[in-house]
Amino acid sequence: MGWREQAGEAVARYEGGEARGLDQRQLTQLGNAAWAAGLCLMMDGRGDESAAWLRRAAERYRESWDAGAPPDSWGRPIAAMKALLLASDDASSAARWALEAGAAGAASPIGMYAAVLAHLVLGEDVEARIAAESLAERADFPHDVAAALLMIAGLDRVEYAVAVEDVLDSFERREDFLEDVRVADTVLVLQALAAARDMAVELPASELLP
Repeated sequence: MGWREQAGEAVARYEGGEARGLDQRQLTQLGNAAWAAGLCLMMDGRGDESAAWLRRAAERYRESWDAGAPPDSWGRPIAAMKALLLASDDASSAARWALEAGAAGAASPIGMYAAVLAHLVLGEDVEARIAAESLAERADFPHDVAAALLMIAGLDRVEYAVAVEDVLDSFERREDFLEDVRVADTVLVLQALAAARDMAVELPASELLP
């Protein structure tokens, strides 16, 4: 199935889901469908449409949080930040949401990840580096992602280049993707954060990247 067809299926899932009663779980499913549509449209070279769906995904993730998401549902602000970054939008509102919800004090690796992303989005690189150092010490979080975040926060372009290629390699070996959309979204987000610091690097060609 091509990107155009996959985007169409994601849009259909979203539109079908809108007809149901929308609790926090169903709003998250809508967010996931919008996210999938946005990524597929991006891969199909339809940038404006992609950005619109990614913004919609961020909105649904925030609504799902406000609708009574379980404690420590850090995947939702993370997904919102990522969606807005990939839409080339200002992700600071989602970053502040993560921090105001307590991500900086979270004990879980996913909460710590939310805090690192939020600090980087807000340009708080010192705080991001401190949080990323703690994340890099954990055995229950991908070391390559933590290393890339740490290098962005520390403005180390050489080591960042090594780390982000490792992240891309891990995606190329992966079998499971959210909504079955085979895109190295974390690599794209890392590159967006790096670009804001004039650190983005040229990556090897990959079927998982635009």
